[in-house]
Amino acid sequence: MIIVMGRSSSEEDLERVVGAVESAGLDVHISEGVQHTIVGCVGDVSHLNREELQVLSGVQRVVRVMHPFKLVSREFQEDDTEIDVDGVTIGGRQVTVMAGPCAVEDRQMLLETAEIVKEGGGEVLRGGAFKPRTSPYSFQGLGEEGLKILREAAERTGLKVVTEVLTPGDLELVAYYADILQIGARNMQNYSLLRAVGRADRPVLLKRGLMSSVEEWLMAAEYIASEGNRDIMLCERGIRTFSKYTRNTLDLSAVPLAQELSHLPVVVDPSHATGRWKLVAPMAKAAVAAGADGLIMEVHPRPAEAKSDGPQSLKPETFLNAMDEIAEIADTVGRGVKGG
Repeated sequence: MIIVMGRSSSEEDLERVVGAVESAGLDVHISEGVQHTIVGCVGDVSHLNREELQVLSGVQRVVRVMHPFKLVSREFQEDDTEIDVDGVTIGGRQVTVMAGPCAVEDRQMLLETAEIVKEGGGEVLRGGAFKPRTSPYSFQGLGEEGLKILREAAERTGLKVVTEVLTPGDLELVAYYADILQIGARNMQNYSLLRAVGRADRPVLLKRGLMSSVEEWLMAAEYIASEGNRDIMLCERGIRTFSKYTRNTLDLSAVPLAQELSHLPVVVDPSHATGRWKLVAPMAKAAVAAGADGLIMEVHPRPAEAKSDGPQSLKPETFLNAMDEIAEIADTVGRGVKGG
């Protein structure tokens, strides 16, 4: 349930409403929008008397939220969430580009890639230090050494860092080096991890599960938000279907759908979605046309030598060309891309 306060309501009115909700044993989450302040009531709303709340001074209306996800719903917050990552905004007018290798393989490669990302107009450097792989014999990442290399590259270029955290036990270490915490597709419903990042002081990039519905994806975001962290980015990265010609199937309809249902920004990963570098730029452009707030792409200076996901990684010149084309699409739909 949400309580919409009138534009002329006072602080005293708001305090009175909050007191009434808390006295019924519910948690209160306040969202201050451009037009209205919204009081979100989280818990067993059967203890609330809707009619009594409606007549309290300053209350414009009381609305029952129909979706199982509350805090991340568009009903709870009408205005789009814009996440500020130390000067880089995700969710505003500009399309934010995150790029880099699948995994941090060595210092020289990452520093080289970071310069390419910077040149192309990317604002966030991606790269895995801890890699969850299908095979236990595949490259698993450099661990803390990889995190240190990411941080060094970020400080040299001014880029921000997004990297994956796999377990609650790794969270403190990863958060020390990273600006954005990534929850991978395989961990989308790892609820102990979701709760842990919900208590962390870092924005979260939440990837959609390989076979998860949009509602399940938003419920995973709700786990994070319920712990107090509202800086969440939803990431569509393709889902499993019967097609064998791409790694996954990019569900572009999920972009406007998630934006209709939720106020959170939506990022698209065309690299993991397609698994083929030739398809990355076309799907990135399609994602921007569909309204994506950001892109996350894999770039590697020598994809043939990559220890992870070489076939879907863009070469430097391909990435730079793609960024020019993405900027044209963004401009057409009234958005922008840094450097474009």
